[in-house]
Amino acid sequence: MPLKVLVVDDSALMRKHLTTLLKAEGFEVQIARTGREALTELSFFKPDVVTLDINMPEMDGLTALAHIMTERPTPTVMVSSLTERGALATLEALALGAVDYIAKPGGTISLSIDAISSSIVQKVRAASEARIRGRSGRGDRYRAAAPAPAPISASASAAASARASLVKDATPRKRSYPASGSPFGLVLIGVSTGGPRTLEEVLPFLPANLPWPVLVAQHMPPSFTASLASRLNGLCPLEVREGVSMEELRPGNIYIARGGTDMVVAQRGSKLVIVNRPESPGHTWHPSVELLVQSAAELVPAEKIIAVQLTGMGHDGAQAMTDLRKAGGRTIAESDETAVIFGMPAELIKRGGAECVLPSGKIAQQIRQWIGRAS
Repeated sequence: MPLKVLVVDDSALMRKHLTTLLKAEGFEVQIARTGREALTELSFFKPDVVTLDINMPEMDGLTALAHIMTERPTPTVMVSSLTERGALATLEALALGAVDYIAKPGGTISLSIDAISSSIVQKVRAASEARIRGRSGRGDRYRAAAPAPAPISASASAAASARASLVKDATPRKRSYPASGSPFGLVLIGVSTGGPRTLEEVLPFLPANLPWPVLVAQHMPPSFTASLASRLNGLCPLEVREGVSMEELRPGNIYIARGGTDMVVAQRGSKLVIVNRPESPGHTWHPSVELLVQSAAELVPAEKIIAVQLTGMGHDGAQAMTDLRKAGGRTIAESDETAVIFGMPAELIKRGGAECVLPSGKIAQQIRQWIGRAS
């Protein structure tokens, strides 16, 4: 039986091109011109997947999505423009429960759709198998539901005691750290489809005094990652920023890889820095998780690296994390219990590279425990 897709868009041209493309791939397609029409079709057509434009008259996509997730939760792929405003709306949609998004092409739609047709079909098929988790609260709701992250406990070692003395209390407030003159470890996170929401279930629960920098490779286009970093910065005790080339890695910070590049770790003098390389033609997904983990492993002892594989399609980062574990690093795969798409974590598990398999809500706690022991 063919998968049923509801295409919701106020642009007749976009509806036509998406319908033609999806029907050619064997999908059964119904269309809606507004959010209100979409809610009606939701009951009668009963789609397996919805593609939903954000900017529409009568009822916009975010409002329609909120109704969808309440009335008949259905895997939804947002259709968004590649603008800062479009990026912010898309991130809000992902927090509300959307599975993924399609960057609405600019210029001549017919030519642009052809260029991303395979990606559209892939995302719709993946969405049909995604886990729907309903609406998500904002960061303050997370904090209301769980205690504030406790600071990393000081160990008996002098180095750990010195780091612990920087923290006067357990309040998860922003903190400015000086450059570290002693070696520290790294937390590396790879994530794709379903990532923005999952990151909101992990990063806000890392404490402000975390003594290791955190680097995140989230598959996203260039115009989206700055908005993602800004949103997360409002939710997290740690400072969250988009990574800038030649920026020194410092404890107390989370660095989001810039879309359109591959973020790697490099050495400049005695310090570790970020380098944003052009997208590698030898790698399918960007920013590349594989290259991030490989570059870190070349400069930092394996036992000082924690690598985390979260929700997403494909296998980006699986081999590098497997190699890291064999060398003595610590690794976590998100469990099928919470992963929106279990592809990337499943691949890490399949290769024997996952030391722990945990639901998203327990990953931050495991990271804190491991860093506490290693410090």
